[in-house]
Amino acid sequence: MKIGIDFGTSYSAAAAVIDGEVRTVRFGEERQFRTTVYFPEAVPDPDKFELDDAMEAEVDALVRSARAEQNRNPGQLRRSDVELRRDAVRAVRRQWLERQVREARASAASLQNAVYGEEAVEAYLAEGFGNLVQSPKSMLGYQLAPHVRQTIVGIAGYILEHIRLSASQQFGANVRAAVLGRPVMFRSSMGAAGGDQALEILREAAASAGFDEVDFLEEPVAAALGHHAASAQRHRALVVDIGGGTSDITLAEVGGAQAPRVLGSWGIARGGVDVDLALSLSRFMPLFGKGATRVPAHHFVEAATVHDVIRQRDFQRRDAYRDVPEPFGPRLIALQDTGNTTRLSRAVEAAKIELSSHERNRAALDYIEAGLAQEVLAPDLSAAAEGFLGFLTELLNEVAAQIGEPPQVVFLTGGMSRAPYVREAAQRCFPDAQLVAGDPSLGVVSGLAFAALDANKDGAAALGGN
Repeated sequence: MKIGIDFGTSYSAAAAVIDGEVRTVRFGEERQFRTTVYFPEAVPDPDKFELDDAMEAEVDALVRSARAEQNRNPGQLRRSDVELRRDAVRAVRRQWLERQVREARASAASLQNAVYGEEAVEAYLAEGFGNLVQSPKSMLGYQLAPHVRQTIVGIAGYILEHIRLSASQQFGANVRAAVLGRPVMFRSSMGAAGGDQALEILREAAASAGFDEVDFLEEPVAAALGHHAASAQRHRALVVDIGGGTSDITLAEVGGAQAPRVLGSWGIARGGVDVDLALSLSRFMPLFGKGATRVPAHHFVEAATVHDVIRQRDFQRRDAYRDVPEPFGPRLIALQDTGNTTRLSRAVEAAKIELSSHERNRAALDYIEAGLAQEVLAPDLSAAAEGFLGFLTELLNEVAAQIGEPPQVVFLTGGMSRAPYVREAAQRCFPDAQLVAGDPSLGVVSGLAFAALDANKDGAAALGGN
């Protein structure tokens, strides 16, 4: 059985077409879950490596072996004992890290100890130890050290296996194949190479999760396929998919009896997390001394970027705030406590959501300081969203200039499509088009389910599978 999987930056979902109807996979009572996993066992940390007696013996043995090899080959370039020991320590450290990764994977391989979605966040906050990984998709396209890459593959694999097993149980079938959604452009520090790496990681993760076959389909193309299935009349539609990490657009002819036809796709690596970061830095981080102390600005970025495990680790390990004047120093130290950057991130996200339909939001920050709170107003959100809206508007204008004939419909989907400022931006760029609001959470996964049903036919290939 083949299913469609929307492996999202913020939320993930899965679905299949059964008897002509899209059936979403249930995760508890929900049709999607936050792309977050909590392991009571911490992911191996290479900075915790220390030589014990057994490893010292391994180092000595490697040094003796290397020295003997040099003596047998007098013409070989001679290396000092310091160099031989340095290389031996590196070899032992690498073996130690590989063992740690294998043990961590084995301890969670049954999935009995891993927790997903909102429950993962709650478990992490309640337990106060272990490892919480949020939005691993955001890291797929970045330069990764080998051990970090291996860890990300493992985490993505756990999430995909959770989806596969949930679907298998619900549908009463052995799910071994999937069509995975992918953005037009991954968030990346390596350009096109980052996108290639992201797909490689997802392929490896899917294989480790038990999938024998996996295809990829651009997310806005999938949303176009879902919109096509619900449209009786043929029309020219611009599908705008605004998610947590990326914003993607597809122009397609959809609806009616003819197969859908994709005319072009565009994307930028910007999304809802960029608004979250801007709102956190502008309205919450001043409570911790941003703009009022000499604490470097990047420290606040580290604290606010909860989906980047490396930045989070760097912030939580800093011993730099004891001399920061009150109240900022004690607040920063409190923010370093386990779970508090996650609590703050949830408060920021809640403010963003509430301010999309209300004038004010009040966030209680008692876990930082008794009685501490922050009130955020709708204009604050508008100001925080300006940067993202600038990129989105530039993309929409670029698309409008390239497509010639304007679309009859602008179809909005993705979690950020709920935001009124996103709808207003789309309407400004295409004032004569009918604005259609798709399901913000399930617009993409519905199309992926149809693609999974028809994956081996020419029509699916024409929609951009790779």
